[in-house]
Amino acid sequence: MTFMEFDTVGLPREQRFDWWCEVVGAGVAPTRITSDEASDFTGSIGSLGMGRIQLTTMAFPTVQSERTAQLVRRGDPETYELTLVLGGSMEVSQRRNEARLSAGDFAVWTSSRPYRGRAVSGPGVGSARAIILHLPREMLPVPEARMDRLLACAVSGRTGMGRVLADHLTSVAREASALAPLDSPRLGLASLDLAAGLFAAQADALDRLPPETRHQVLLARIDLFVQDHLGDLQLGPGAIAAHHHISVRLLHRLFRDRGETVSTMIRRRRLERCHADLADPRLLAVPVHAIGARWGMGAPDRFSRAFRAAYGLPPGEHRRRTLGMCGRTTTASGPADIGPGVGCQLTSGPVPRSASRDKPSCAPCQ
Repeated sequence: MTFMEFDTVGLPREQRFDWWCEVVGAGVAPTRITSDEASDFTGSIGSLGMGRIQLTTMAFPTVQSERTAQLVRRGDPETYELTLVLGGSMEVSQRRNEARLSAGDFAVWTSSRPYRGRAVSGPGVGSARAIILHLPREMLPVPEARMDRLLACAVSGRTGMGRVLADHLTSVAREASALAPLDSPRLGLASLDLAAGLFAAQADALDRLPPETRHQVLLARIDLFVQDHLGDLQLGPGAIAAHHHISVRLLHRLFRDRGETVSTMIRRRRLERCHADLADPRLLAVPVHAIGARWGMGAPDRFSRAFRAAYGLPPGEHRRRTLGMCGRTTTASGPADIGPGVGCQLTSGPVPRSASRDKPSCAPCQ
């Protein structure tokens, strides 16, 4: 299933709220929805099928929702609804639990029991936005009795496994429209593993996870650790293994199916960060060698060789071509030769012996 996104903009104003309620009921579960803004309702909803896992994105004004016992009897997809709040504030209650959520928080509830919810959009909290991961109950390896403890409880998506899962879901949602059909089922299973890891950690049930899921969760934690420590020159297999209390041998075994070694992955990610920073006009005043050092690339000559091997040109040349520096700039009609580019320290006088017209000596280019 490909990603589908709809909004209320193209509908007559008097039909927008009813349409929204119908789409939510069909895509999630039959729910009673009310809103003080029903007469002038604006909202959007996106849906990505990932095998048996479904991901939904939503943006909407202030609404109240209720799934009654009668609605549960009418139709139950038997799912856990894991919601990541991206904006606004939300409240949800189920099984005598009640959670108050702000941007960056998770909460989970089940479609098989009544619940109530409220989302607030407005000044101070922003527009209500969320990502919902619909997980079939039978696919989760965490026992139902343990899951019951987590219903309608706030879990932070800013640290630990919460952050791992939040980063994953926001990435999937961001790239949903560009995913190939074969990518979606694999992402669904990966999402299930990470969600199970979050639930198991919260419910003290990590021992209930199958080995494959534990490995996926561990790899996701390792990825986040590497992302946060790319600038550390000591980052390597030994440091990663020690931080996660595993052997270096197990670390390499975990990476075997990825097609690249741990060290290759670290170098690739460092170069990707350098590549992006060198194309950022806000960092134009930062010398090339400083950007390399910032991301742990070591000595300038080593950085230059690695960058050229990865991208086919030196880092300074990548910056000049991307930002139109040193003799070229970008105008409304396209690139134009106007002399030294913005931020370039070259003058119209003689070129220093250490420089050339092809390789300027200005600080941003070096």
